[in-house]
Amino acid sequence: MSDSKQLIDKLWNYCDILRDDGLSYGDYVEQLTFLLFLKMDDERTKPPHNKKSDIPKDLNWQSLLKEDGAELEVHYNKILASLGKQEGILGVIFRKAQNRIQDPAKLRKLIADLIDRENWLSLEVDVKGDAYEGLLEKNAADVKGGAGQYFTPRPLINAMVKVMKPEPGMKIHDPACGTGGFLLSAYNYIVKNHKLNKDEKRDLKHRTFTGNEIVPLAARLCVMNLYLHGVNGEDVPISPDDSLKKNPGGIYDMVLTNPPFGNKSSEKIVTEEGKAGSQSLVVLRDDFWAQTSNKQLNFLQHVRSILKINGRAAIVLPDNVLFEGGAGETVRKKLLQTCDLHTILRLPTGIFYAQGVKANVLFFDKKEASKDMATKKVWIYDLRTNMHFTLKESTLKEEALDDFVKCYNPDNRFDRKATYSAKNLEGRWRCFDIDELLKRDKTNLDIFWIKDESLDDIDSLPDPDIIANELVEDLENALEQLQEIAEDLGNKK
Repeated sequence: MSDSKQLIDKLWNYCDILRDDGLSYGDYVEQLTFLLFLKMDDERTKPPHNKKSDIPKDLNWQSLLKEDGAELEVHYNKILASLGKQEGILGVIFRKAQNRIQDPAKLRKLIADLIDRENWLSLEVDVKGDAYEGLLEKNAADVKGGAGQYFTPRPLINAMVKVMKPEPGMKIHDPACGTGGFLLSAYNYIVKNHKLNKDEKRDLKHRTFTGNEIVPLAARLCVMNLYLHGVNGEDVPISPDDSLKKNPGGIYDMVLTNPPFGNKSSEKIVTEEGKAGSQSLVVLRDDFWAQTSNKQLNFLQHVRSILKINGRAAIVLPDNVLFEGGAGETVRKKLLQTCDLHTILRLPTGIFYAQGVKANVLFFDKKEASKDMATKKVWIYDLRTNMHFTLKESTLKEEALDDFVKCYNPDNRFDRKATYSAKNLEGRWRCFDIDELLKRDKTNLDIFWIKDESLDDIDSLPDPDIIANELVEDLENALEQLQEIAEDLGNKK
């Protein structure tokens, strides 16, 4: 079978059978990942590949095929536990792996009927890659699986990559890579837009892309996603280490990322009274401008640190990063001073699996240290006001971002034309000089100017659950700021 649609349908149909047993999409994709990796590793040991396998013979695909019934379940569990202790790609794929398929007959059917009958290495990369990406998207939409936080809408990723124009020879990184969407989109962009020789192709596949992902499920899905698309580093391209724990130095030409939503870094504790609670974790790094437990502010500072001089970044961040006082104001001023924050894209609501999230994309270039402000002007594109998207009926499509890409002018971003003017107050593309921005209270960059039609027309109001989620988010932000004030007052006593 070589047809992508046929393969995807086959994978879906089997997933539905397992879901009848209570298996979520996330569980299914995870088990598929383990078994596909074992099968493809087995194929690599045979002609014409004849590669040596790092998997011991008593734990490989052939050893699994021999078993049936209860013995199959026991052996599968042994394989998962043993390979999870290995180094390199095996360790990332199988780390903390568990068998979620409780019926040995269905496990046997998945192994023998679905996976073993296909020669996966002979399939076009696009076919198996598209099939796996399709599974990941379905997994993200699955409420029970809850994996949406690791999945950024592909139209948004592709638009960000289009305007960033990654090139061969770059070091490209995502410090919160989820299932690898940004890295794969950048890879596909380079392949499509550049003619590469043999050495350049090898470097692109093995030396260009790296990422960090601390959640074992997301990390294994990411590594498998890259692996199926033919992208695998000389070492494992994805590290399970927490990005924020250390500064590797300014080593990357480009950073593309959407850090996890949720404002506070915290850890679970048990109080002296024996009650469970949590305490904020303030990230302490001498390369950071502000010490804060706000994850997004810390990711923004981290991205700036790991870029080379003239390195470029595109990072998805919630609104509070643009308006919050205290550490937020400090970080914004320093960012404007040391980097050219040339573009902000205000994103619509309803495009992320975390409902009610208000987010933006910040585009900036890191500059040499100077007394002068690195940012001279900031261009803002408002894709939010009077734009309505949902995850099912009215999903975000790439054409919705075409006007932003055109306005951004990726071929020469220094030659731009605003669509906003005194004659066109509804224009979505507007430029602000740095002097104007610095005069704003707390250097607030949460700027909008288009009249919101929903304020006049009750029929155009968002769904009640979206309004409720937005209110909760606003209240949480207010409570956090009050908490920081209380903590500051407490420290001064």
